[in-house]
Amino acid sequence: MDTDLPWERLFGRTVLVTGANGFLPAYLVETLLHLNCTRGAGIRVLGLVRNLDKARLRFAEYLDRTELAFVVQDVCDAYAGPEGALDFIVHAASQASPVYLGSDPVGTFEANVFGTRRMLALARERGTASLLFFSSGEVYGAIDPAMIPTREDQYGVLDPLRVRCSYGEAKRAGESLCVCWHHQFGVPVKIVRPFHTYGPGMALDDGRVFADLVADVVARRNLVLQSDGRATRAFCYLTDATVAFFRVLLEGENGQAYNVGSPEECSIRNLAETLCGMYPERGLAVNYKQREAGGNYVNSTISRSCPDIGRMRALGWEPRVGIAEGFGRTIRHFEEIEAC
Repeated sequence: MDTDLPWERLFGRTVLVTGANGFLPAYLVETLLHLNCTRGAGIRVLGLVRNLDKARLRFAEYLDRTELAFVVQDVCDAYAGPEGALDFIVHAASQASPVYLGSDPVGTFEANVFGTRRMLALARERGTASLLFFSSGEVYGAIDPAMIPTREDQYGVLDPLRVRCSYGEAKRAGESLCVCWHHQFGVPVKIVRPFHTYGPGMALDDGRVFADLVADVVARRNLVLQSDGRATRAFCYLTDATVAFFRVLLEGENGQAYNVGSPEECSIRNLAETLCGMYPERGLAVNYKQREAGGNYVNSTISRSCPDIGRMRALGWEPRVGIAEGFGRTIRHFEEIEAC
C-alpha cells in the first residue's frame, strides 16, 4: 500500500473482478477492500465467481462488508450482475493449473476466449475507464534462447495440436480479441502477462512445481523433483505482482501488453536446493524421480522462461522481493495455518 500508485483514481468507483476466487485476483479484491478500510476510498467491489461457497470461504472475514458483492455465474455467460457503471474491469477468470489442462482444456480455452469477449462487450456497453486482461507468459511458447529474457514482441512456437498448448493459445486469442476491440471500438484494454507468481494463498496441490516444493517443506519431508531440475523459471512474489497489476490497470497504455515477473532466471533445482538451505535444522534433501504416467497433469516442454521487464520499468515498477524472502514468507504462512 505504500507504493506511489494513483490509488485515488479508484476512489468512489465500481470495480468488477472476474475469477475473484483465484489466487491472483483475490489479492486485488483484498487490496481494494483495504483501501476502503484505511483510506475511506468508497470503492464498490463486484467479484464474479462460479462457486459461491468457495467465495464465502475465501473472503470469510469480509462478508459483513457492504461494499463487496458476488456475481455468481460462468464468465462465458451473459453478464448477470447489477446495472450501472463498471468503471474498472479486471478479467482474470481462467484455469491456470496444469491439472486442468488435462482434465478440462475446453473450460480453460473458453474462459479466455468467450469470457474475454463478454467482458470486452460489457466494458464497451458500460463505459469502462480501464479493462485489465490477465494473459500469461505462456503466450511465448518455446522461445529461441537468443530471445531470453523475452520482450513482449518476441514469440516462439505453440503447437495447437497439443492439449498442453490450449492455455497459451487461448491467452493469445484473448489478447488478439482485446487488441481488436480496442482498435475497432475504442475499448480501453490493457494486458498483463504474469510469470510464475507465488505467495501465501496459492494452492499447494495445483501441480506447479514451486507449489509442490513449498508443500514438501511445510510437511518437513524431502523435496521431490519429477525432472532433472534444469528448467529455468522466473519467480515473482505476490506483492510485487499485485502492485504491477494495479500499475498497468491505472497507468498502462491501451492495447499494450506488459510482462510481469522477475528478470532473474532460476533453475528448478536451484530453487529446491535454496529451500532446503533455508531450513538446515530440518535435514531436508532433494530427491529425483520420474513422474508417473497417467492422470490429468500435462508436462510443459518449455526449458527456459524469463521476461524482459523493460516496459514495466518504464512505468516505474521493479520487483522488490527476492526468492529467499518471498518463499520464506510463503512457507511461514502455510505453517501458521497448519499450526491452527
